[in-house]
Formats: sequence, structure tokens, C-alpha cells
Amino acid sequence: MAEITFDDFMKVDIRVGTIVDAAEFSNARKPAWKVWIDFGPEIGVKKSSAQITVHYDKDDLLGRQVAAVVNFPPRQIADFMSEVLVLGFSDADGAIVLIRPEHAVPNGGRMH
Repeated sequence: MAEITFDDFMKVDIRVGTIVDAAEFSNARKPAWKVWIDFGPEIGVKKSSAQITVHYDKDDLLGRQVAAVVNFPPRQIADFMSEVLVLGFSDADGAIVLIRPEHAVPNGGRMH
């Protein structure tokens, strides 16, 4: 992987938000959830498609804080426009485990 500078890193706007709604994404090629994430008053509520169905059901997602890249251009996924990229790591089987803060933080807080 290519080395980047600190200025390159600063171009990626990673914020914390709280999932306020989730719905099954039946039109996705791979099992996924549609999620709506509240990033606070500056950014507002944004939506995303997330392939996180192995470890999370709707009840697990509602109220959960997550990290997401908020400055990618929107991306059409099937019949849904994804506005942010929710971040996670692959477990040993390749299923996504979400990144979240250890303690509650204000929505919209930027990662540094």
C-alpha cells in the first residue's frame, strides 16, 4: 500500500454518528442493511448501505454509535443512494464488525 502524508489523512472526514433507523435492503446483491445515521446538527442524518447482517440485526443497530467517512460522493447501490461509508473490520470469516467509540461521544465528532 502506498504511503500517504498527514495532509492526505486530513482529507478523509471520519465522523461519529448514531444509527436512528435501519431497514432490510432486499435489493442489494449481498445481504445488507439500509441505515440512517445522525451526525449531529452540522451534517444531519445521512444514509448508508452496510453489509453487516452477519453480526447485527435491527435491534442491535438502533442507538449504536458508528464511525463513517462522510465526505465521499454519494454512491448508487441498487435502488438506494448511499451517502456515507460506515467503517468496520473483517472478522476471521470476512464478516464486518463495526467500529465504534468505547464511550459515548457527541454525534458529528471528527476522528483524530
